[in-house]
Amino acid sequence: MSLIVQKFGGSSVANAESIKRVAKRIVEARKAGNEVVVAVSAMGDTTDELLDLAHEVAPIPAPREMDMLLSAGERISMALLAMAIESLGHDARSFTGSQAGMITDATHGSARIVDVTPVRLREALDEGAIVIVAGFQGFNRDTKDITTLGRGGSDTTAVALAAALNADVCEIYTDVDGIFTSDPRLVPRARKIDRITSEEMLELAANGAKVLYIRAVEYARRHGVTLHVRSSFNNNEGTIVYNPTETEPNGPAVVPGSSVTPSGSEGLVEEPMIAGVATDLSEAKITVVGVPDIPGKAAQIFTVVAKTGANIDMIVQNVSAASTGLTDISFTLPKTEGQLVLTALRAEQEDSGFKALQYDDQIGKLALVGAGMRTNAGVSAKLFTALYEAGINIEMISTSEIRISVVTRADTINDALRVVHTAFGLDADVEAVVHAGTGR
Repeated sequence: MSLIVQKFGGSSVANAESIKRVAKRIVEARKAGNEVVVAVSAMGDTTDELLDLAHEVAPIPAPREMDMLLSAGERISMALLAMAIESLGHDARSFTGSQAGMITDATHGSARIVDVTPVRLREALDEGAIVIVAGFQGFNRDTKDITTLGRGGSDTTAVALAAALNADVCEIYTDVDGIFTSDPRLVPRARKIDRITSEEMLELAANGAKVLYIRAVEYARRHGVTLHVRSSFNNNEGTIVYNPTETEPNGPAVVPGSSVTPSGSEGLVEEPMIAGVATDLSEAKITVVGVPDIPGKAAQIFTVVAKTGANIDMIVQNVSAASTGLTDISFTLPKTEGQLVLTALRAEQEDSGFKALQYDDQIGKLALVGAGMRTNAGVSAKLFTALYEAGINIEMISTSEIRISVVTRADTINDALRVVHTAFGLDADVEAVVHAGTGR
């Protein structure tokens, strides 16, 4: 008997009919002889609606009460799903995050998982029940408060449960047929990927791909959990996300319910050069103008930035002008943190000695990702040539072993995405099917 953890997002349980369809799918997995644990998100746009409601009654809602409010969305969907399964003649039991043993730190709104003690879940499974767990939420032992995990919290819940229960696979159900070479809403001829390394998936997730959240992918990689990303609207084969350093990651070479081999078994071909292309419009660029080009000034500037808690992405420093001895330093960061960082830097301008600050929130980032970059020459040349021929200007460049990222204008990013996708031969012969509208 295999143990399967399944996660269903908001679009998969958006209404009563969707919940009944998901219940049938869960029951099919149980009838096949598997133990089944399900992590479920709030229905449809429930979380966003609760957020809007909170801001209507309080301009700055208390973080503790916000977590109490938002955790209600998953409690509704878990109970309804358990009812639907019961109506099909199978025992189902729903559990909140705290009941499921999801122990977190005390940070409201973006708590981190510190331990998982799924004692009640294991007891329910041993009694033959299907287990339904509210995703996105946990419990802090010190404060005794409910916490939420932030964006992608239900994905992270599912992966954490899979690791704690030593599941054979963690199935992430969404409204597309798997992971694609790009967002099929932006690139209709994006091609579905059968298998992708966790390393490549981390880079795609970090650079804007929304089908999986980076925290869930990192947790899965760290704990050896094999992910199977599938559509909740059909039974098509999805995408396996595996750790290439493990020959048998967390279970057998063939994932239960799948014909896709996740890892280093016999007969696998060499990894493709490029796995996919992702874009991100959530970042802004700050340029610190006229920085004295002397040792310690960059450290001084980024110490100020670090104290704000902002997450810096790309950094570029220009060569200093010989006549002035001054240079410019540009960096990107989330738009939500831009004004906080600008305020902090302005307060330290006199001590730091720079001349001015420039803020630009009309940028877009494109990332080309592929493990094959390590052993294939000419990737950068092909990327830059494709953008040049499309008349798209590059403002910043950043690289890693398996990724090249560029910053361009926000209003050209979709054109850039499509020309790069085509230039690297990633286009499929037919258009991808998107069953709903959110990608979750």
